[in-house]
Amino acid sequence: MISVLVTGASGQLGQCIKKIERNHQELHLYFADSKALDITNDERVKSFFSEKSFDFIINCAAYTNVEQAEKEPEKSFLINAYGTKNLAEVCKKQNITLIHVSTDYVFDGKKKAPYTEEDVPNPINEYGKSKLEGERIIQQILEKYFIIRTSWLYSEFGNNFFKTILKKSKTEKELTITTSEIGTPTNANDLAQFIIDIILANTKKYGIYHYSNMGEATWYDFAKEILRNSGKLDSIVLKKTDNYPTFASRPKYSVLDKTKAKQLVFASEVEWIDSLNKLLNT
Repeated sequence: MISVLVTGASGQLGQCIKKIERNHQELHLYFADSKALDITNDERVKSFFSEKSFDFIINCAAYTNVEQAEKEPEKSFLINAYGTKNLAEVCKKQNITLIHVSTDYVFDGKKKAPYTEEDVPNPINEYGKSKLEGERIIQQILEKYFIIRTSWLYSEFGNNFFKTILKKSKTEKELTITTSEIGTPTNANDLAQFIIDIILANTKKYGIYHYSNMGEATWYDFAKEILRNSGKLDSIVLKKTDNYPTFASRPKYSVLDKTKAKQLVFASEVEWIDSLNKLLNT
């Protein structure tokens, strides 16, 4: 039996992992939300791990509000960097493999082709900077780690663009969505399965990996497909803008190259539109 701790268990990725728990009887999954384990509290972390032992930690605990991070960068760094440091130190002490979820926002978006793991990060907002610092801390402390950068996560859980569009479509007659950013919408359920597959593969090919669904889109494209497949496209006016005001700077292009991830474990190449349609029709 492989023992796995999932931090940040109340977030959307944590809930997606919980959803597939029953399919993996060979794993003992322990779910801890921020109340059960505040990763920023040194003493709480030490106390928690003094009583429990794990083979893997999946770190889903994160500060993910990109806009708010510009206003309170200290909080973003506290969770995404310092909290990650606490987990990394425990992993080193107890010989635990850390699987840490990072982001496409570690890149500046100036590249015109999908980003590989070898491309040099250059975040342009506080959220991206805090996530990159978390990555660097892990690399400094650990040898046994998987850092998984992903993009534009959505699911039926938590707060995300997918759920926001569905909610707005019930009350608003017109939506204006930006076309100024290109990335890949990624179903968090697919990411959850990819992470579980890494654990089950028992691979020792540690390092940084990029994972998302396939293809690319603007936020406008994403919104249009959500509305189309939920039967709301004909009842709402969807407008494009290339100048949607945001407090945080965001990369114009942040599509990730998944070649390395596909070599790590068998990962089905699911187009983002197909994965979206599957979620809307289940």
